[in-house]
Amino acid sequence: MTGTAQRPLLFLDVDGPLIPFGGEPLRYQDGDPIRRTGPGPGEGGSNPLLARIDPQHGPRLTALPYELVWATTWMADANEIIAPRIGLPRLAVVIWPEPSDEDEQDERDARAGLHWKTRALVAWAAGRPFAWVDDEITDADRAWVSAHHRGHALLHRVDPREGLTDADFAALDAWSRTTRTAAPPRPR
Repeated sequence: MTGTAQRPLLFLDVDGPLIPFGGEPLRYQDGDPIRRTGPGPGEGGSNPLLARIDPQHGPRLTALPYELVWATTWMADANEIIAPRIGLPRLAVVIWPEPSDEDEQDERDARAGLHWKTRALVAWAAGRPFAWVDDEITDADRAWVSAHHRGHALLHRVDPREGLTDADFAALDAWSRTTRTAAPPRPR
């Protein structure tokens, strides 16, 4: 079998991994960072943090053997604002559940250190191998995914001061290779 069905999912957060929070805002041109002195063409009054996005991330992400999925509070806006800036096609978007009767469970999860995205991502993956790139992943999330997801999973924390780095891309690429060669996990 070939195609998307065999590739693991890559759940991608925006704030932190693609828009780093540390240091001086940079403006990227042809892949080389230069100091930002003001809004770029067409930016006007838009989010000034958008200038921190490295446009080379798009080609590097699409070169990875994953099916990319937005897993961000930007939700559909990621396809309208972020994707064109880095050359990504429209991606699937995880729709976060609304607060509901499960609020008590959410509070227990938060007290245990579980990220509010964790349950939704495992449900969205439905047993399919996935990597999750976020700046807020903890050991509590890793333990919960290990206990509740029947497929392979990599929860990769990105330093929000730096955003995605060469080392992050190398780790994602290496992990994807292990999922292609590893035997599938046994059902629980």
